[in-house]
Amino acid sequence: MNKDKLINRFISGDKTAINDLYAEYSPRLYRFAMAYLKSESEVLDIVQEVFVNLWINRNKLKKDSNLDAYLFTVTKNTIISVFRKKLSEKDYLEHLKHKVIVNSIDTESQFNYNQLSKELENLIEQLPPQRKKIYQLSKVQGLPNNTIAMELGISVKTVEDHLSKASKFIKKNLTELGFLALLFIDLFINSK
Repeated sequence: MNKDKLINRFISGDKTAINDLYAEYSPRLYRFAMAYLKSESEVLDIVQEVFVNLWINRNKLKKDSNLDAYLFTVTKNTIISVFRKKLSEKDYLEHLKHKVIVNSIDTESQFNYNQLSKELENLIEQLPPQRKKIYQLSKVQGLPNNTIAMELGISVKTVEDHLSKASKFIKKNLTELGFLALLFIDLFINSK
């Protein structure tokens, strides 16, 4: 199909043109975004957002626009926004964690937190050596899975498998301690 005709149809408001553009560009945008985000659900959201944006701003496009450059720029900017949002969410969670601990005047709450923290440390110590190391690199040091894999000379899948098994083990054992442990898991384990 002639791209110029397709762009002209699109600019003039032909709704079938957006489907043709999606079929043409979405696989490439998907691969581009996946190279940065590694999360299929986030990437699918981004690709959809790019095409919604494209449809909304179709009147701003010129007939001689370089659609490839436009779509990849919008995709890149959307990826950057996702990274910024993740960073600000992580900072906010860290702030909340700090506030919960610092502002906890209640001695019993502090005692419970300390007890659960010790229990978590004990559970981490019970992990097999490789799994323990991977868990600490991920959850304590905050390293991404691909960095851990590279550092240890193993595959990302192996890292993910170890993290999954470690998390299941820790959650199972902490959950046995009751409701407070469930809150602790949600605040301090799941959010990392």
